Amino acid sequence: MAYLPATHENRRAMLEKIGAPSVEALFSDVPSAYRFPPLKLPKAVSEMEILDELYGLALKNKSTGCFATFLGAGAYNHFVPSAIPALTSRGEFLTAYTPYQPEVSQGTLQAIFEYQSMAAELTGMEVVNASHYDGATAMAEAALMAINVSNGKRHKVLVAPSIHPQYRQVLRTYLPGRQAQVIGDEDPSASLEDLLARLDGDTACLIVQNPTFFGDLLPVEGLAERVHAAGALLVVVAVPVISLGLLVPPGRYGADIVVAEGQPLGAGLNFGGPYLGIFATRDSYVRKMPGRLVGETVDTEGRRGFVLTLTTREQHIRREKATSNICTNQGLVALTAAMYMAYMGKAGLRAVAELCYHKAHYAAAEISQLAGYRVLNPGNFFNEFVVACPRPVAEINAALLEKGILGGYDLEQDYPQARNQMLVCLTEMNSRQQIDRLVAALKTLAEVKP
Repeated sequence: MAYLPATHENRRAMLEKIGAPSVEALFSDVPSAYRFPPLKLPKAVSEMEILDELYGLALKNKSTGCFATFLGAGAYNHFVPSAIPALTSRGEFLTAYTPYQPEVSQGTLQAIFEYQSMAAELTGMEVVNASHYDGATAMAEAALMAINVSNGKRHKVLVAPSIHPQYRQVLRTYLPGRQAQVIGDEDPSASLEDLLARLDGDTACLIVQNPTFFGDLLPVEGLAERVHAAGALLVVVAVPVISLGLLVPPGRYGADIVVAEGQPLGAGLNFGGPYLGIFATRDSYVRKMPGRLVGETVDTEGRRGFVLTLTTREQHIRREKATSNICTNQGLVALTAAMYMAYMGKAGLRAVAELCYHKAHYAAAEISQLAGYRVLNPGNFFNEFVVACPRPVAEINAALLEKGILGGYDLEQDYPQARNQMLVCLTEMNSRQQIDRLVAALKTLAEVKP
């Protein structure tokens, strides 16, 4: 239906009908100090003129395509094949919403089912739900689920300090209503062994990130057994998720719940969102899993079909039995991830992961040879590593930006003890020429006296 704005005559007729002298008079009961001031808009212009103005404003913004990008820290600049946005921008995908009569929406359900199937294989787990808002909320939901698995008898959530700091902030936002205690990350230097020593009968789960926020690869051999011996669950945050194209999936080393940020799987950076929370678990815990689960079945005539097998949210079942108030999955981004995984295949995902790994190790080797710089985790990392710099990272990044380089993440923002330390990230998008430019720029900056 077309939008037809009211004319001046329409407004005058309506005001006369209700006996009001003006539109402003309708708000006379609102004190003037709290009224929104009249907008001082310029005169109307043509469509061509407004598009020209908007284009000029857009040029003031800079995206990663304008720079050699070495910034990661949870959001990653990966190549998105042109087929992905071409398909996801189709009307039937782009405008689809949560299926309130799900069995009618067979295409939507099949898309989610395919996403679940591929994400389960990627993580090495048995069950994947229809997705969460992002990796941080998925991790928080994992902690809640671990408490629910213990039937509320365990209240401690043991968290590694090497987990993304923003993920840990979201976790603390989620848990206060459950009388849960988040511990483990008070000491930024706490090791995995330190955390394992704190496992006790009140621990619902241990949450670790592998690779860690600093890029390190954890020693996972025997980790799950030690956690299970204390009666707790092992939750693994698999960020960056592209690492699963190369590393052993968490399901293979005994994780009970795996969460990840699915943004690298074809979604692009999107200026911070929307993103995709991947959530995977074991069959034995499926009824404690938040969100929704799409399953495959046959109809009365034996034809293949898809249904919402589990909908453990408050909108579908009795509130006291709900495991989550999550009401919307990131359907379009989940579809994007499914398309990306199908497009790339196992070999393609491994190739991307290998490129990230080898380029990062080449960059680390080159930077480590520079006077004044030191790689703090040489060798044992995936595609991110920490560099101790001779000057404040903010100063270095400002200088790099002038050279067309988007530098790494300033760790001092979240870890005060990490003074002058930069988290550098490499993906398949970084050419050797870009890496060499970064190394040359860092060398010059070290030689210039602050």
